[in-house]
Amino acid sequence: EALDKIDEGECSIVLDTTAFYGEGGGQVGDTGSLENENATLTVNDTKKHDGVFVHLCPVESGSVKVGDTLNGTVDKERRQAIARNHSAVHLLQAALRKALGDHVCQRGSNITAERLRFDFSHPEKVTPEQLKIVEDMVNEVIKAAIPVVMKEISLEEAKAEGFTGLFESKYGEVVKTYTIGDFSKEICGGPHVESTGKLGHFKIQKEQSSGSGIRRIKAILE
Repeated sequence: EALDKIDEGECSIVLDTTAFYGEGGGQVGDTGSLENENATLTVNDTKKHDGVFVHLCPVESGSVKVGDTLNGTVDKERRQAIARNHSAVHLLQAALRKALGDHVCQRGSNITAERLRFDFSHPEKVTPEQLKIVEDMVNEVIKAAIPVVMKEISLEEAKAEGFTGLFESKYGEVVKTYTIGDFSKEICGGPHVESTGKLGHFKIQKEQSSGSGIRRIKAILE
């Protein structure tokens, strides 16, 4: 139901511009607050629908109407924790491809402030020895404090330069790419850390089946 004004209960707010990241690419949406002199709203989640960012909010006080200006504040600490786990997923995928082979492709992910989950194509259980190799590889890159470089280029350039991505997804003509030294090159919407040195220690907690020919790894940053 479209409303011109709301002064209580849950609502969805759409802004002309926003600093909030909408859930996508396996990463959860940002939380925080929206407010002005007349209203305060808590942002419990941010979704993205057909390029439109939707902020899911209960009205804490006051009222808000169409045309109002609202100041948005993203929960910075939570955003940074999510970004660390998102960058760790890039390192994990690259390490898996190096350890197991180029047949490894992302088949899903779920990234929160607390942990990461990564699904990938592989025909058999990953052995404890292989997991140790992957874990050590990721931690070596973290220890090296390599810059994470973002560049916007055309999708065709990204493909030609060997960036990995979910090419069955709908990309625009221009995409964001993230390069971590010569270790990882991916198309991604971000956000990410500026350097791998900010990630902490990477630890794999579990490896399991997630479907036919698909394995799942759950991991944390300590």
